[in-house]
Amino acid sequence: MTQNKIEDVMEVCLLAGKLMLENGAETYRVEDTITRLAKNYGMSAAQVFVTPTAIILSLFEKGRTMDYTKIVRIVDRSTDLHVVVLVNDLSRKVASESLSLETARKELKKIEKTPEAYSAWVQILAAILVSGCFALMFQGSWSDFMPAMVAGGAGYTVFLAVKRYISVRFFSELLAAFVIGLVAKVAITTGVGSQLDKIIIGAVMPLVPGVLITNAVRDLMAGHLVSGISLGAEAMLTAFAIGTGIAFVIVTL
Repeated sequence: MTQNKIEDVMEVCLLAGKLMLENGAETYRVEDTITRLAKNYGMSAAQVFVTPTAIILSLFEKGRTMDYTKIVRIVDRSTDLHVVVLVNDLSRKVASESLSLETARKELKKIEKTPEAYSAWVQILAAILVSGCFALMFQGSWSDFMPAMVAGGAGYTVFLAVKRYISVRFFSELLAAFVIGLVAKVAITTGVGSQLDKIIIGAVMPLVPGVLITNAVRDLMAGHLVSGISLGAEAMLTAFAIGTGIAFVIVTL
């Protein structure tokens, strides 16, 4: 295998791993997918080290004493499991249908350009509905249903808007939680709602980092201590941002 071919294999493997990690895949799943792709394209061995912010890949080929190593930085991360599913499906096609490197690269580039599965308006509408339902689920009254929906929708709208201009996720979550607390406080003051805590709990649920917490626990159980602790710390920081925004409203108003 020529050096150019090995570099092509590395490009495909790293692009697949990058797409998965940027869209909420677990560390073990990213490592497994990269390893399978490398072996299916003729590599004798592949050593992969994945953290939430970087992928390090070394490929080894039979008959060669040197290895090929590259690192990819992960800057933006979100949750879009649809992209993870598409990359997983492509990995299975490579194994079962023997897709060429060029075809795999084109498919991955196409996946990379795939727009978000849900537009901002759909996400906001989902947050509105979820907030009201969670308020009822946590034993809130029907009078808390509408305030929770309004607070959840307003908070998530602020979250999406601020996230576009501020790369630090902490501040968008902090401001969103502040807006949620403010709307909930106004609802109670005007007599529209009856239970402040139920309105707030329901409204903040769309901001809760459920996928982060799940991935952190899963990685820790699988022995990926670095990524598990990192994801856990990120989830705790998100929880701290939400709590700070709510507490600021309750204490000052």
